Amino acid sequence: MITPLRVSLFAAFAFTLPLTLQAAPLAWSPCTDGVLPGSLCATSMVPASYEQNAGSDTLALFVRKIAADVPAGSAPKGTLWLVAGGPGESGASFYALMPTLRRSFPGFQFLLPDHRGTGNSARVCPAEEAADSPGGRALAGAEWASCFASLNKHPQLASQFSITNAARDLRTLVKGEAGVSAQPVYLYGVSYGTQLVLRSLQLGPLAVKGVLLDSLVPPQTDPRWDLSQRSQVVNQVGLQVLADCDADAACQAVAGEPAQALLRRVLAKVQADPALLAKIPGKNLKNFLGSMLDVPSARARLIALLRDLEHGGDTELAAVRASLVAAAASLGSSAQSPLSIPLVSMISNSENNLQPTLRPAWTTAELDQEESALLFTSPLPRMLAGGGLPTYPRDAYFGQLPANVPPMLVLQGTHDPKTPHAGALAQVQSLQATSSNRPALVSVQQAPHFILWTAPACFEQASLRFIAGQPAQDCVL
Repeated sequence: MITPLRVSLFAAFAFTLPLTLQAAPLAWSPCTDGVLPGSLCATSMVPASYEQNAGSDTLALFVRKIAADVPAGSAPKGTLWLVAGGPGESGASFYALMPTLRRSFPGFQFLLPDHRGTGNSARVCPAEEAADSPGGRALAGAEWASCFASLNKHPQLASQFSITNAARDLRTLVKGEAGVSAQPVYLYGVSYGTQLVLRSLQLGPLAVKGVLLDSLVPPQTDPRWDLSQRSQVVNQVGLQVLADCDADAACQAVAGEPAQALLRRVLAKVQADPALLAKIPGKNLKNFLGSMLDVPSARARLIALLRDLEHGGDTELAAVRASLVAAAASLGSSAQSPLSIPLVSMISNSENNLQPTLRPAWTTAELDQEESALLFTSPLPRMLAGGGLPTYPRDAYFGQLPANVPPMLVLQGTHDPKTPHAGALAQVQSLQATSSNRPALVSVQQAPHFILWTAPACFEQASLRFIAGQPAQDCVL
C-alpha cells in the first residue's frame, strides 16, 4: 500500500530539523543486517534540499564502516571513502571487492556511503523501495506504476535527488569524520561516482590527501560522449576488439578471416533466421555483443561465439551467458544491492543526456537508422528516448570542473565501452589546465569499465604507488 503523499514523498524519512545541519562525526554501532560481520553502521540526517529556503525536511543517509586490518589497539593508517557508480548503485557494490581494496590500501579503514536514493539511504519511492516491500529495494510488479505515477504527480521532487545535493551530502559526511582521526583521508569514485566526486570538489576544497577516479566520466557538454551516443561508443570499442583479433595470430586462427567480415556475415544470418534469433538474449545480437565488452572473460569468447552461431550452434552462446552470470555474481548481492532505476532515469536524463537539446525531434526510427550501420550497440539510448520520469533543471555547476583539485589519479581502460578512454583523457586535460595539482592518468591497456573489478592487479599496483607518492605507471590487463 502506498504511503499517502503530504508534504513530500519522503515522509518515512522526514523530520522537523533545522536546514543548516552541521557536519558532525557519525554515531557508529554494530551493523545488524548480517552483511560483512564486524562492520559498523550509521545514519546521518541531511537536508532534503540544500537550496536556501528549501524547507526543513531531512532525509537519511546510510554509511557502513569496515575496520582497518591492523593489530588490535592500533590506529588505521588512513581512511578511504568509496563512492559508488550508477547512478543508482549503493555502497554494496564494493562488498565483494574488499580483498582487492585491502591489498591496495593496506591498513586503511573503509567508509561506504549509500548516496541519496540508493541502498539503505532515503529512496526516491520510499513505499515501493522499502526493504519490506514486495520487491524489496527493487521495484516489482505494480510498484513500477505506483512509483512512476507518484513521481510524475510531484515532479519538483526530482531536484532533491540531483547530483549537487548528493555532492553536498558527501561533503557533509567527509567533513564530519575528518576530525575523528589524524590519519590521511582519500576519496575513490567509480563511473558516475567520479562525476559525484568532481561535483563535490566544485563546491569547495575538501581536507583529503588524494582522490582516485576509476573510469572517469567524459566532459558533460561534449556531444560525442553524451549518453544518447552510447551505442556509438560501444561500437567504437567493439571495433577495437575486432582489430585486436586481426593483429593476434591465435585469434585469427579461430576467425580464419578479418573479424569484422565474420561479424557482418553472422549478424545477417542471425537476423534472417527467426529460430536462431530467438536464442539470443533480448533477440538483439548487437546489444548482446555490446554487453560482452564489459566482461573480459566473455569478450575473449567473441570470435568463438561468432563461429558457433554461423553454424547454427549454441554451445558458445551458453558459455558466454554463463560467463556473464558468473561475472555479475562475483560482485555479490545483498538486500541493499538492487539498482535504483528511478534515480538512474532522473539523473541520467537531467545531467548526461543532451539529446533533447541537440535533437528535440529525435525519433526511435532515426535511432534504428543510426544503429543499422553499427556492429555493437547498447539499449541505453532507446531507454533514454522513452523518458517516463520527471527531470530537474541543470544548475550552475553543470558542465563545469573544480578550479583546483587535490592530488588525483585517474584509472582508465583503453577498451571501456561506458566511459571511453578518449573522453577521460579530455577530462583529465581540462583538469590539468586549471589545477595546480595536475591529475595523473593510468591507462590500463585492453581493460573495460571499472578497473577495481576488471583489472584488480593493475588497480592494486596503481593505488599502492599513489598513496606512496610515486609516479603513476600504465598497465596491461
